[in-house]
Amino acid sequence: MKIVIVGAGEVGFHVASRLSLENKDVVVIDKQAEALRRVSENLDVQTILGCGSSPVILEQAGIREADVLLAVTDTDETNLVASLFANILSPTTIKLARIRSKDYLLYQDTLKHAPYHLDVIINPEDEAVKAVERLLHIPGAVDVGEFADGRIKLVGVRLEKDCPVAGTRLAELQDKSSKKILVAAILRDEKLIIPSGEDQLQERDLIYFVSAEKELEEALQLFGKGAEPFKRVLLIGGGNLGLKLAKALERHPIHIKLIEKDPDRCKELVKALDKVVVLQGDGSDEDLLHEENVKDMDVFVTLTESEETNILASLLAKRMGANKTITRISKSSYLPLASAIGLEHVVSSRLAAVNSILQYVREGKVLSAMTLKGEEAETLEVIAPEASDIVGKPLKQIRFPRGALVVAIIRKEEVTIPSGESIILPQDRIIIFCTRHSIPWVEKALVVKLEHV
Repeated sequence: MKIVIVGAGEVGFHVASRLSLENKDVVVIDKQAEALRRVSENLDVQTILGCGSSPVILEQAGIREADVLLAVTDTDETNLVASLFANILSPTTIKLARIRSKDYLLYQDTLKHAPYHLDVIINPEDEAVKAVERLLHIPGAVDVGEFADGRIKLVGVRLEKDCPVAGTRLAELQDKSSKKILVAAILRDEKLIIPSGEDQLQERDLIYFVSAEKELEEALQLFGKGAEPFKRVLLIGGGNLGLKLAKALERHPIHIKLIEKDPDRCKELVKALDKVVVLQGDGSDEDLLHEENVKDMDVFVTLTESEETNILASLLAKRMGANKTITRISKSSYLPLASAIGLEHVVSSRLAAVNSILQYVREGKVLSAMTLKGEEAETLEVIAPEASDIVGKPLKQIRFPRGALVVAIIRKEEVTIPSGESIILPQDRIIIFCTRHSIPWVEKALVVKLEHV
């Protein structure tokens, strides 16, 4: 598969990084030499210095042979023009464009037809809002993925010292619950573990488990996570992301305050929001946070454009007693630091868009994708093909590579957390957890019958 990526920023670099490790043919275009230098020094991909909206540069990148074009620069106009010329030069290439301007987003349907024929429009802010909402609605979760229209959840939780299952072998875990729970992965000291039944759960482990939505509350209780609904939310930052999240939260019966530094922006926010209390001030001001009773807030969310402000404000809120903080961080290099200093709940508008992109650069009928924290693995929701060795036999008879695991099977309305006896049928929806090294095997299994496993 050949992928042309226009834009070497956080999104472009992140996607190129994942795909290059899977031996895909990746070309990255950017007009900034410094951005390309970062790519070429760290990734095994081809780079081209130039404007990605230029048809000459697109031709040089091999757009006519490309399976996918990803136009993910920070400029909507560049992404749109790149998609336009890609469609002229190679109509069969799948085109994904990152669009943030609300003016363009009003014409999404138009952009999907001539002359652009955009297959997918990615809005980073919308993806980040969805990520924050998922974190808000699942107590104790530090990472959440939804599959099968929300009926299956992949949830990451940190095991605290009072966790009732700390020290338990996974083989014994099922004895503590009446529901089927599958632990797909453990992140311990930033290292990914694909667990067996003999592995023990330990304090401070970040575990990823799979659960049917209707059984999620019991699963969370098993891992020592409460189910108290949130009632009071304090948002810091009234930019595009802050406004979109505030509007989304207005649908819920909760009390919301939003602090914004710019007085003119505050006036705009007051006009745009109905149920949100808008305050003008600095969200990292300790006196202001004390005045607004940050210690009584169920959730404190920092969404400014400054990552440093977001990190400092979240740390301050935690010190002042905020129950839960969610911090906006875009730079991938900051993410390990956030976890190390105690900021578990992190969202990135740029990296949230990566999950949307991945499903379109995976081979086979991929419906959705989610990258785990640490980026060593991802989870794919796919349609099981008829001509494949993964269908028609018990899972225990399939020689999956280490790091590939079927964690759920959806057949019509029935959701199954599988055992070794479970059988996948053609056209079943299946959720597959796969490490970076096992992804090529999974992709091959999803498109053709395996000759050698």
